[in-house]
Amino acid sequence: MASESLLNPDERVLPTLNEDGSRRWLNPRQSPGKFWHGRRIVAYILIILFSAIPWIRINGMPAMYLDIVHREFTLFGKVFLPTDTLLLGLLMMILFISIFLVTALFGRVWCGWMCPQTVYMEFLYRPIEWLFEGKPGKRKPKNFRGVRKVLRYVVYFLVSLHLSQTFVSYFVSADSLSHWILGSPFDHLTAFIVVMVSTGAMMFDFSIFREQTCCVVCPYARMQSVLLDRDSLIVTYDPGRGEPRGKKKRTPKQPESTPETVPAGDVSLNVLELGDCIDCTMCVQTCPTGIDIRDGLQLECIGCAQCIDACNVVMDKIGRPRGLIRYSSQRTIEDGKHQFWRPRVIIYPLILLIVTAAFLAVLLNKQDTDVLLMRDKGLPFNTLPSGEITNQLRLRITNRSDHDEVYTLSILEPAGVRIGEQYRTLTVEAGEEESLRFPIFAPPSLFPDSTAMISVRVTNSDGSYTKDLEPFKMHGPYWKGETDD
Repeated sequence: MASESLLNPDERVLPTLNEDGSRRWLNPRQSPGKFWHGRRIVAYILIILFSAIPWIRINGMPAMYLDIVHREFTLFGKVFLPTDTLLLGLLMMILFISIFLVTALFGRVWCGWMCPQTVYMEFLYRPIEWLFEGKPGKRKPKNFRGVRKVLRYVVYFLVSLHLSQTFVSYFVSADSLSHWILGSPFDHLTAFIVVMVSTGAMMFDFSIFREQTCCVVCPYARMQSVLLDRDSLIVTYDPGRGEPRGKKKRTPKQPESTPETVPAGDVSLNVLELGDCIDCTMCVQTCPTGIDIRDGLQLECIGCAQCIDACNVVMDKIGRPRGLIRYSSQRTIEDGKHQFWRPRVIIYPLILLIVTAAFLAVLLNKQDTDVLLMRDKGLPFNTLPSGEITNQLRLRITNRSDHDEVYTLSILEPAGVRIGEQYRTLTVEAGEEESLRFPIFAPPSLFPDSTAMISVRVTNSDGSYTKDLEPFKMHGPYWKGETDD
């Protein structure tokens, strides 16, 4: 008996699990309302944008193209190359800081309104299920249930195939994908396998795993404890107004009855002694993750406001004000106060402003050519039979322009240092990166203390780009001026 009591928890561990640990399948009711209609508009806009962006061209390039094979990332007409690690790093910082700020202000608005998992589940896959099976409480007859189920999964597959192909088009370009679709899968086997795996993953996620993604897998939910505070906007229930709950028919007020003397649930409870919550559980039945919002802020709450719409309908029916469940903050619900200005609301924007300014400064000062001069592998120097000293260097040039360029290398100083004639020019195609290994020659008298600083200039063919590189240290033997016998 003791072992059984240890295995049976006092309450449900997860809203998607039954007390015995089995899967609790959720089939939430639809609750059309102000927030539901707003979320649907946002969802359809996002779905259209997701499908259209690979086909939109800016400055002759896709609006978003992540070419991992060639290590080129095109974002809204701007090409980022592997040398743009600083820009990409700053961009990622802007993204994360923005998430921190938005969460501190508006809670999990991303999860409920814009997350792909919520958008596709609630406004694409679930409506397809209702089309074939009927909505909760209005299920279609059992006739042809098997046929309807097969048809539902066929539609699921077609939708998942479209979404996975669209997803792949962000990495291979929409033009290439459209050509592959019309050709044989064996001509692009890797991409075909990626599409099929992605389609299978979406089928599994949206037809079987569903809300488990939000409740079990998503790391964002577990970050709430550090991203939210008591003044963050969340979906919350007002216990001061809603408690005590009661389902019994409310009778006219009886002066002799008080909340302390009348037991909960008694038919004599009157409208002043009971709260506005009639315990209809509509907020629970409509929740896509199966929680009871009346238990307070929970990890599984995605802030979708389904419970708000459902509760408002009930409040209208019983003649009570809307807002028993509403967007508010914990401080407002508990203390009736709200504190907008707080440390994180000040610090996050300041950091975001600094990082954004740094990103724009680097981006606006970015030239069409990146040049990096470094020492090549091998010995620090070699001495030729002629007595000249050589160092082996490597020059890496990235051409960001839309045309091929020919770059010329020259030594500015000191006098006597030269580059081999066959190494003085380097051709780099548009959008490509090339490396050149070359020796430099210098007389031994240039190394009174075994090193010498040299200056290298790189110029393109039409002279529109000229860059004097940072002085480079050339190594050589210690020069004494004359040789001892």
